[in-house]
Order: sequence, then C-alpha cells, then structure tokens
Amino acid sequence: MDKRTVIVTGGSRGIGAAISTRFAKEGYNVVINYVKNSDKALKLKTELENKYNANVLLVKADVSNEEDVKSLINQTIDMFGHINCLVNNAGIDIDKPFLDKTPDEFRKTLDVNLVGPFMTSKYAYNFLINADNASIINISSTNGIDTLYPESIDYDASKAGVISLTKNLASVYAPNVRVNSVAPGWVKTDMNSELDKDFMKDEEDKIMLGRFAEPNEIANVVYFLASKESSYINGEVIIVDGGYYGN
Repeated sequence: MDKRTVIVTGGSRGIGAAISTRFAKEGYNVVINYVKNSDKALKLKTELENKYNANVLLVKADVSNEEDVKSLINQTIDMFGHINCLVNNAGIDIDKPFLDKTPDEFRKTLDVNLVGPFMTSKYAYNFLINADNASIINISSTNGIDTLYPESIDYDASKAGVISLTKNLASVYAPNVRVNSVAPGWVKTDMNSELDKDFMKDEEDKIMLGRFAEPNEIANVVYFLASKESSYINGEVIIVDGGYYGN
C-alpha cells in the first residue's frame, strides 16, 4: 500500500515545521511548501529523511498566487500520485497601528491567510475527494475568535475568515473528506520571538498553564485531526491556547 501523502503549506518553519515533522514521524510522504529561505527548507528535508526515512518533496510556492498553487498540487501528484491530507498553515502577520496600516498590507494578509487556503483546497479537490480517510486542516487562531489586537486587525479578520471557510468546505467536501480547523493561542515561534518581553509576560499571566505553547503541541492536534482517531469530527474548530482567559 502506498504511503499516505500530506501537503503542509508554510511547512518549513515554526508550527509548519513541527507539523511536517509529526507527519514524517508517522510515515507520511511530506510535501513541504515554502516561499522564502530555501536553506531552512532543505535543512528540514534532510533532517526528516535521515531521522524518519521519510519521502520529502520541497515546493517553493506563494499560496496567494494561483499559478503557484496549481504547481504545488501538480508537483505533489507527479511525485506521489495522491493526496490524503492538506494542512493550510502558511500565514503572514504585519503588525502596525491601525491608522498606519495600508489597504495593500490588509489585502496581502487576506490573500495569503484566506485566499491561499481557498485556492489550495480548490485545486486539491479532485485528489482529496477520492482518497482514503482524507482531510483538510486549516490553521486559524484565537485572534479570529475572542482576542483583540488592533495592531493585527487584518490578521485577525483573515483568521476569522479561515473558520468560516472551514465550515463551508466541510459542507462542500462531505461526506468524503473531513475539514477542521485548529486555532492556536500564543506559540513559541520565530514570528513571536521579537515581541516586547513585558508584553509577553503579561500574556503568559493570562494563560492558565502559564506559558506559550511549543510548536509540537499544535502539531499533535493537527495530526489527531488527520488520523482515523478523529473520524467523526468534522467542521469543527479546536482551540489550543492553554486556557487563555482574556485581555
């Protein structure tokens, strides 16, 4: 039986790298999509091949570009012949005060964070719909649910949109493919490493577990949603925030 195949957008760093690693550990063919830093992507590919004997395909593609997305799907099929799981993880965050944020920046965030998952899901449709235990997992955020950060108003709107997209896609793909979303709270990633230390401490104090998540703690939930252990979960949003209790 052929190995199962997963595509992880934004799969070379942060949460994405942890997701790629977890699926490689479980014996999947792993397609790691990235848009920058080919050195980091190649390093991760080598690590996964050496540690888990995984089959890893690197695909440089901007998920906000339709032709790039088509190429991502086509290269996956050319290499592995099938797709069992799509993890829409790629995302950007341009933090600025509300009045300093430009319409172009707002649109760019929506293009990557929301239009991107729409296009990858659209062009993977014909392959996922015929796959065994197929699933899509969209990475949203608690920013799209119940936290307020005006500096990331475009990011927050995009992540709220991802939740709506998830529920609609669950209907479109039913009953063959399950579509769910994971909404992380604060996670220890490069994206958050340069935050003000006092701000980070204040945020940690609002988390019942008293710390930011490790990327692998998000990856574990993503893998669960892709596995048969979650076979009756569909159209749901799983919040993974350590028990965050407000601004």
